[in-house]
Amino acid sequence: MKEILAYQENRVMTQTPGRVVTMLYEGAVKFLKQAIRELEAGQFIEKGKSISRAVDIIQELNVTLNMEAGGEIARNLRQLYAFMQEHLFQANMRKDADMIRQTIKLLEELNEGWKAVAAG
Repeated sequence: MKEILAYQENRVMTQTPGRVVTMLYEGAVKFLKQAIRELEAGQFIEKGKSISRAVDIIQELNVTLNMEAGGEIARNLRQLYAFMQEHLFQANMRKDADMIRQTIKLLEELNEGWKAVAAG
C-alpha cells in the first residue's frame, strides 16, 4: 500500500500544471458519478462522502487559483467553483441526482478547455 501511494504521489508531482488540473477535474467527476450511483442505490451516507470528496477537489482548485496572474479568468473560475460547491451542497441535502449531473457537465466542460490549453 505504501508503494502504491508513493507511486501515485510521484505520478502527480511529475505532471505539468495543466495536466494536474485536468486530473483534478477527472477525479471530481469520478466521485460525482459514484455519488449518483450511491444515491440511486439508497446508500446516502456513501453518497455524502463521495460528494464531499468532489467538493474537496473543487476547493483545492479554488484555493490554488493565482488571482493576480489569472485576472478575470481566475475571478470567473472562483465564482464558478463557489457556485459548484453550493450546488453540490444543495444536491446532497435534496438527494437530487440532476443537480449532481449539472455539476458534472460544468466540470467536464472546464476539463475540455484545460485539455485544449495543455495540448496547445
